[in-house]
Amino acid sequence: MCYDTCMKFIYPEKIPLFPLSGVIYFPKTNLPLNIFEQRYVNLVNDVLKTNKLMGMIQSKNNNEVYKIGCLGKISDYKKSEDGRMLINLTGLIRFEIKKEIDNKKLYREFNVDYEKFGNDLAETKNLNFNNFDLPLLFGKIKSFFKKNGLLLNWNEFEKLELEQQINTLAMVAPISNEEKQKLLETVTIEEKSKILSEIVEFYAHENSQDNITVQ
Repeated sequence: MCYDTCMKFIYPEKIPLFPLSGVIYFPKTNLPLNIFEQRYVNLVNDVLKTNKLMGMIQSKNNNEVYKIGCLGKISDYKKSEDGRMLINLTGLIRFEIKKEIDNKKLYREFNVDYEKFGNDLAETKNLNFNNFDLPLLFGKIKSFFKKNGLLLNWNEFEKLELEQQINTLAMVAPISNEEKQKLLETVTIEEKSKILSEIVEFYAHENSQDNITVQ
């Protein structure tokens, strides 16, 4: 077991994983899921009987997964008449995969380590962005989302804590899977903000070049 002396939580070294392409998931955020494949229905049923903990991770081609994902706890669930399960995962801490475990279950299990992401458990009231212009970043993202037809309730968004705001933007941004994964693997929220800004600036520059070419 992995024991955190700060938050007094115990996290399992062996966890079941739900691989999903194009989805990244951060601590202190919520992820609603519609579970219908039998192997993942089994997974949810199994964890509901124990600690309600499961990992989310991005999948690659050829049944491979990335090395970094996020552990979540089922905070709400509902079973539908057609056998589907509607659940909500609340993010706890990111993990790094060590190895896959052979089992006879329909879903996959892995040994993981949380040490690299201990900051996920820390308070985020005194973040130091070293003069990084967060209002400018949010302005760029609003423009970027609008150009891509992505709607976000900014009034509700502004009620979130700063770390939740950055993580939410990283989760929903219309960027590549590899870029999403890069954001997930960035250890600190400060560095994540800078990388997100660079990604948005890249797309803005690319769009401006396309417009020049078309004209």
